[in-house]
Amino acid sequence: MNKTRQHERLEQAQRVLEIEADAILALRARLDGAFLAAIDAILACAGRLVVTGIGKSGHIGRKIAATLASTGTPAFFVHPAEAAHGDLGMITDGDVLLALSNSGESDEVIALLPALKRKDITLIAMTGRPESTLAREADIHLDAGVEMEACPLGLAPTSSTTAALALGDALAVTLLEARSFREEDFALSHPGGSLGRRLLVHVRDLMHAGDTLPVVQCGTTLKDALLEMTRKGLGMTAVVDASGNLAGIFTDGDLRRTLDKTLDLSGLAIDDVMFRQPRTIRAERLASEAVKLMETHKVNGLLVVDDTGRLVGALNMHDLLQARIV
Repeated sequence: MNKTRQHERLEQAQRVLEIEADAILALRARLDGAFLAAIDAILACAGRLVVTGIGKSGHIGRKIAATLASTGTPAFFVHPAEAAHGDLGMITDGDVLLALSNSGESDEVIALLPALKRKDITLIAMTGRPESTLAREADIHLDAGVEMEACPLGLAPTSSTTAALALGDALAVTLLEARSFREEDFALSHPGGSLGRRLLVHVRDLMHAGDTLPVVQCGTTLKDALLEMTRKGLGMTAVVDASGNLAGIFTDGDLRRTLDKTLDLSGLAIDDVMFRQPRTIRAERLASEAVKLMETHKVNGLLVVDDTGRLVGALNMHDLLQARIV
């Protein structure tokens, strides 16, 4: 392909982005009392927010419903054609319906209006034509109109769907703020995602405790300490005094440093070679905090202590990798 043709294609792509960006920015001036009324209606909703739309508006509606549901607003999508054949029963008194249609004249959506009028619901319409049937029949109308589509034929929904999607995001984020929705709340809706794991998994969920915890007492020979490390397989062992208080830690790295000094380990006790200021963390802390602590101090393991500083567990980087916290 010659450079002229390549340049023309890049210009076309840039033009699409400019048109769609302008369409979104134009929405700012139209955010008025209707938008605030929609927010108030959704916040006051005793039921759920039901989203509907057909064609490309339906695809956008599904995404809006998914975003709302994951940010604290109970919402789901209903296909208007399916609603006309029984799924209308999913919409109950007290719900709020958000109907998307760029033309405001989509037959499948308009056909639902008589039945919806008989229910005690609030109808919010998002259209590109304030004079359309759907806009007129709605309790609240959100104007998502665009000056032009990015499609050079003016046929494929492009700018109009982008504008509707952005307006849906504006609704979701404004509602999120109004509900004081937090990261922890978001994580509860995404337990299988990386954010959910970072915000829901605690050190106590991953740490080794009881019989799986590598620990020896002060005075133990280095040989016996190495046997404990081998049995437990964490690459380290905690060292405690006679009262069970944490006295130190001995790791694979400490062993290498010891061997650099002497190859004769027979006369050494763990007290002679242990590190006396081990990095520790509490069991109730988030596992993600353990990752940060390990990275900051460049260690591969942490000892877990209780409020009094007594040893209760151990954790290494492999545990965090296996739990997909890292």
